[in-house]
Amino acid sequence: MEFIIPDFADPSVWISLLTLCFLEIVLGIDNIIFISIVAGKLPLHQQRKARNIGLSLAMVFRVGLLLCINWIIGLKDPVINFKWLNGEVIPLSWKDIILLAGGLFLIVKSTLEIHHKLQENAEDKHESTRKPHGLGSVLLQIVLVDAVFSFDSILTAVGLVENVLVMIIAVVVSIVIMMLFAGPVTRIINKQPTLQMLALSFLVVIGVVLIASGFHQEISKSIIYSCLGFSLMVEFLNIRLRGRRTKNIKLNTEPKNIDSNKE
Repeated sequence: MEFIIPDFADPSVWISLLTLCFLEIVLGIDNIIFISIVAGKLPLHQQRKARNIGLSLAMVFRVGLLLCINWIIGLKDPVINFKWLNGEVIPLSWKDIILLAGGLFLIVKSTLEIHHKLQENAEDKHESTRKPHGLGSVLLQIVLVDAVFSFDSILTAVGLVENVLVMIIAVVVSIVIMMLFAGPVTRIINKQPTLQMLALSFLVVIGVVLIASGFHQEISKSIIYSCLGFSLMVEFLNIRLRGRRTKNIKLNTEPKNIDSNKE
């Protein structure tokens, strides 16, 4: 890998930079969703702090990994063999092991969050407010997921760009953009319980994709993100429909209340 100052007069450098920025933002969607959901457990005045610290740590992780790019590439070398029941042997590298552990963590964490949300709706609201989450525990969860997503993001970027400095610029730009949009994403997700369930279900799917990647079974991420986009469109239509129904119910009940008062 080259660590030289690129020639920004060359249009191909800008094309590579913009492509990589776009890719980093797309790959960071699942990171933003996880951070938004976990940070939403904190008091309102701490949520922005947790989001910014989480994304800043993601940027530090990715820049640090890029500075150790040769070591990262070496993580692709097999270290152990995994044998299926049918006798097939799959060589696993440290990269595969990290993806497997990260995918398992995402599945377990997201499933527990879904269970917690269902319990929260079934029980009295005051019960859920007795167990506030600390900033430290939230940041620890963000750090663990940041580490996994950083490995996945950097290994993807290595196949597209040869210049490390271009990668670093793309990472910094993408993280800054994610910081700007993390707040609105958090507010939207926290406001709509159905969106929270959709986001958590998406994280479960991402966990499955990471585990599949760890076992060298590639699943097209473009298909996953397309399904997420379609699901979001349908959910936003449902939210709009529910809002209109609520408004119509209010309009239909108001005249009756007025008539009853006159009588």
